[in-house]
Amino acid sequence: MGKDFEFYSLLPTRDTFVEFASAEVYTPLPDDWMVGTSDIVGSTGEIAKGRYKTVNMVGAAVISAQVNAAKGCALPYVFGGDGAAFACPVSHAQTAAMALAAVQVWAQEMFGIELRVAMVSVGDIRRAGHDVAVARYQASEGVDYAMFSGGGISWAEAQMKAGAHNIPAAPSGTLPDLEGLSCRWSHMKARSGTILSVVIQPAAGIDPKAFSDVCTTVLTRAGQLDRGGHPSPEIGPGTKWPPQNYELDAKVSQKDMPLGKRKRQVLFETAIAWLLLNLGVTIGGFDPKKYRREVAGNADYRKFDDGLKMTIDCDAATQADLQAILESARADGILNYGLHTQDEAMMTCIVPSPMVNTHVHFIDGASGGYTQAAAQIKSG
Repeated sequence: MGKDFEFYSLLPTRDTFVEFASAEVYTPLPDDWMVGTSDIVGSTGEIAKGRYKTVNMVGAAVISAQVNAAKGCALPYVFGGDGAAFACPVSHAQTAAMALAAVQVWAQEMFGIELRVAMVSVGDIRRAGHDVAVARYQASEGVDYAMFSGGGISWAEAQMKAGAHNIPAAPSGTLPDLEGLSCRWSHMKARSGTILSVVIQPAAGIDPKAFSDVCTTVLTRAGQLDRGGHPSPEIGPGTKWPPQNYELDAKVSQKDMPLGKRKRQVLFETAIAWLLLNLGVTIGGFDPKKYRREVAGNADYRKFDDGLKMTIDCDAATQADLQAILESARADGILNYGLHTQDEAMMTCIVPSPMVNTHVHFIDGASGGYTQAAAQIKSG
């Protein structure tokens, strides 16, 4: 199976994020690769109920299930808050579809959340007049994230919402493999003023260079923030016990175990972790201080996904400047955008092992984040 994934695994990585504003760094996916998409129906209503952490967890579960199904092969994916997208070779399509369908039925039966899912070939996306190109951002020594351009992911998501390219439903009771998915860090409070969620999308038919130039300006301005606006402190996020989302964590990792028993296990596991992280004592080769720094370094707080998305720790002056830049570009017909402010950011994690620096961490605003910012575009 690994050889079929080589197209992506052999792509070069780049460690300067602003480079991804340029179309030149992206490589088109092969025609016979598949794109998988997902989206939570009524996510805005779930936010109103205070369930955005659950929404994030279901979105990240799509990625976790695909990572586990790929069995260690490098897989391009992107987290969007209330959903996720990924790409895979056609030889892996049936396995990927089964994993996607498993998350769909699990989300409905465990949380009462309706998850749309679909898969479509890159060839079909191109025949519809769009493209899917990908690049790899080296966020840290141990982790890189996929960046997408070409409009194809957005087109596939729109088709999914219209009911196209659905995949067969999984039987009731099907459980996805979500090994490593967790949510045990505390929310990260804004240090500079606010946590700003930014979603920027190119206007239809716009010159890619014009959109790229605005994104470069936005990233350059945001780069003047402390740590480039990274919501996590350099030493990593904080912890408390019991974690505020331990019941959600227990449901995610419950499998066939009674929920009460799994809650007790999670409380025990998190108590041990809390002691190690707060005492800072290295035990059995696990260095908690090093691990927390790795969490911050590995975190995914900005991405290109047929547009630019960021969750940044932002001061008032920078927020005003960013809004002025974006408003001017919207008036010029270059883009559409949405901004959402909140007091905290939150993190959802996939940790195959805390002993190896390949753990990934998705950051979003804690009170609606990307979903609320994107909703402004739809209503604007």
